[in-house]
Parts: sequence; C-alpha cells; structure tokens
Amino acid sequence: MVTGYQCNPRTADTEFLLSKQQYYAITGRSHGRRDVLAYHIRQAFLPGEITPEDANRLGYELAMRFTRGRHSLIVATHIDKAHIHNHIVFNSTTLDCTRKFDDPKRSGRIIRRISDQICAENGLSVIENPKPSRGHYGTWLGDKKEPSWREKLVALINDVLSKKPTDFESFVKLMEAMNCEVKRGNHISLRMDGQKRFIRLRSLGAGYSEDAIREIISGKRAVPNKRNIIVHGQHHKINLLIDIQNSIKAQNSPGYAQWSKIFNLKTAASTLIFLQENGLDDINKLNEKAQLAKDHFNSINLRIQNIDVRLKDISA
Repeated sequence: MVTGYQCNPRTADTEFLLSKQQYYAITGRSHGRRDVLAYHIRQAFLPGEITPEDANRLGYELAMRFTRGRHSLIVATHIDKAHIHNHIVFNSTTLDCTRKFDDPKRSGRIIRRISDQICAENGLSVIENPKPSRGHYGTWLGDKKEPSWREKLVALINDVLSKKPTDFESFVKLMEAMNCEVKRGNHISLRMDGQKRFIRLRSLGAGYSEDAIREIISGKRAVPNKRNIIVHGQHHKINLLIDIQNSIKAQNSPGYAQWSKIFNLKTAASTLIFLQENGLDDINKLNEKAQLAKDHFNSINLRIQNIDVRLKDISA
C-alpha cells in the first residue's frame, strides 16, 4: 500500500530531482556531493495489532505532523514481515523549492515522540524503554554483527603482531601460516581463507600500512587499538571434498579439475592436522568424543526444558 502527498509515488524520485534543480535555479545554492535527495523514516507496529490500511493511515499522519506538510512524500506499508511496518520517504526540498530540510540533531527522538503519541491516541502499543540506535544498522547490531573481511584482517594482523615477529618477512610467514594469502607487488595485499578479493594493507588504515607494520615490529610504533574481534574458530567451517569424478564442471574444465584436486588435498590435510592436534586420530577416541558432546548437549537441553516447566508453574 502506497500513499503519496504532493507527488506521484511512481515518479517520486524524478519529481524530487526536479525540485532540486528548481531550488538551485531559485536560490543559486548548491550543496555538491553533500546534497541529500530524500530522508527515510521507518515505523513498525506490534504483530497482529493493526491492519495494513490503518498502518498506512498512521504512517501518513506521522509524516505530515513531522514535515508539517511542507515536503512532498510517499508512505509505503509493507506486510511481507511478521510486523507491519511503514517506509516514509520525504523530499529534502520544500514544496516551493526555496528551502531545504534542516535535520536537527535529535530528529530521531522527535519522530519517536510523534509516533508514540499517534499510537497512544489510537490505542496501540508503545515501546516504553527503547534501545538507543546510533549510526547504521550494522552499528546498532554491535557484537551480533558479522565482522567484515577488513575487520577480520585487522584482528588477524593484531594477533600475528602479538607473536612478536623479528622482521617483516617473519610477519609475512606467520600470516601465511594462518591461511592468509599474501600477494606482493607495488603494494602488499592480503586475502583470508574464504575471501574473494585481495585487500591492500594500506587500505586497512594508517596503522596497518607496510611501513607502519615495520615500525610496529621494530618497536617504534604501538599496535593500533582496534575493536577486539574473535577470528580463529569463528569463521572456519567444515569444507566438503569435491566429487571430481561426478562433477560436470571438472569434466569440462581441466583447470577446474586440477584446482579441485589441490583443494581436496588441502582440505584432507587440514582435517588430519585438526584430528591429530585434538587427539582424535583414533576412531574409538573420535566416537567417544562425539558421544560425550551429544550427551552434554542433551543434558543442557533437558535443563532448559526443566527451567521452562518451572517458569510456567510460577506464572500459573
């Protein structure tokens, strides 16, 4: 469900752009690359508490109260999730094309206050103690967010530097020993296991260029204080061997077949090393460890069930 105000939802983006040109023609002011085309507001409701029609109506009311009817906008109501929610997009340029929206520092709180008031007026639920949200969605996720390859590389470099390599070549060898491919050239680039593209050292930040790492190794510079990310044991996963004989791609491509053989050898070797390091090279020991892990899991699951029963008894 989509509702528009002073614009056609099908051509809203074009109309927003046209208003920017008119704004420049009238005022002569240009914000360059910092110019904002439109602003986006998201408004969600408790599952099962509101109809799509009412959600769209309340979203439109929120948009009009916040913009005071000075900006063209669209309200799109989505019902593809468990919770019905609105996406409100309004033009940064006013309707008369003479002014731009000045985003206040506490605009999020202002919008939340207006939305809460509208929900209270219509007998809908209101979040009493909302968690603060700053930055983009990944920042809001915090530690739950999967770290990027750059963050993983930084964590791996910090880990290797903590081993006190004697020189840069020792640093490179330690990185390679941690399944990180090192490509030399005009610039040194790194690629971790599972990473598609190489990332240059200098692009990781001022403290991670080749010169900076050399200075850290020599003791002339301290290791940058970066976010602590667990790399080892978190992103590694079990790789299955490629069935070369039954692979159509391997049959049609000798190069892929050769790569598959090398991949299988590396996978088998890493598996063997893991088993040896953990004392699981004997089949009986492996079965014993597997049974212990299964029993431990079942005991935890039983405890959880008992806790659920107790909570139900208490609530009753």
